[in-house]
Amino acid sequence: MSRHPVAAKKITRINGVQRQATEDLLAVEEPLEIRLSYGSDENRTQKQLAVTMRTPGNDFELTAGFLFTEGIISSYKDITHIRYCTEPKDAAEEGNVVLVYLHPEVAFDARKTDRHFYTTSSCGVCGKSSIEAIHNQGCSFLPDDGFRISPEMVHQLSKTLAEDQTVFKHTGGIHAAALFDRDGRLLLVREDIGRHNAVDKLIGAALAQNQVPLKEQVMLVSGRAGFELVQKAIVAGIPAMAAVGAPSSLAVNLAQAFNLTLLGFVRNNRFNIYSGAERIF
Repeated sequence: MSRHPVAAKKITRINGVQRQATEDLLAVEEPLEIRLSYGSDENRTQKQLAVTMRTPGNDFELTAGFLFTEGIISSYKDITHIRYCTEPKDAAEEGNVVLVYLHPEVAFDARKTDRHFYTTSSCGVCGKSSIEAIHNQGCSFLPDDGFRISPEMVHQLSKTLAEDQTVFKHTGGIHAAALFDRDGRLLLVREDIGRHNAVDKLIGAALAQNQVPLKEQVMLVSGRAGFELVQKAIVAGIPAMAAVGAPSSLAVNLAQAFNLTLLGFVRNNRFNIYSGAERIF
């Protein structure tokens, strides 16, 4: 039911003074509404939880990853079923509304969730309170358990990811997140027009395969490393995160607080280490 991630659009291409009518391939951007069904089997309640702008594809992974990184579920077993809503109100909703059935034993408080999402949307207003909120969410300090990666391996990450970015090759306008093992082997990659969604799709896929926490993996993101991406990496137990772009100051503070190895500007055979240098040998 999910729609295609790429769409062809008629354009006019200008080359010097020459004009040409042609087509261009664009990354599709559409809203995805996430609804929850929770409570006992005899008394279930449905709630609209969130709306995110995403590229269609891997919607169930995106949903599971979002619920996990926001602390609503602790494992994939907390979900009994995910489906698209079969009775959309209009054509725009078709394939763009996902309904998640939480296990009856999952303790879900809609009021706490509303406040949590408000806090998440306000990240950056107060760095201290944001990091405290991550502690309150139950994130754990990442232990130094001997996981190490080499600079030579890090240098190959962005090249390997670029070779596997299917939608990016067609559109040039989409983010990617990927998991690698300590030897630099690509394990999983997901793409989306939103960098947060790409990470949620990636973590959701690993969650569905019962691979979380990801204690032996490195995550690479194709853009910058913002606070929320670092937060998601910590929740998933990823010990090292690399970004093609720059990290933010708050992202570095969070990485240092939870012992996440954070690398930035990973391209052209160079990178900076902002946190957790002991994992790079």
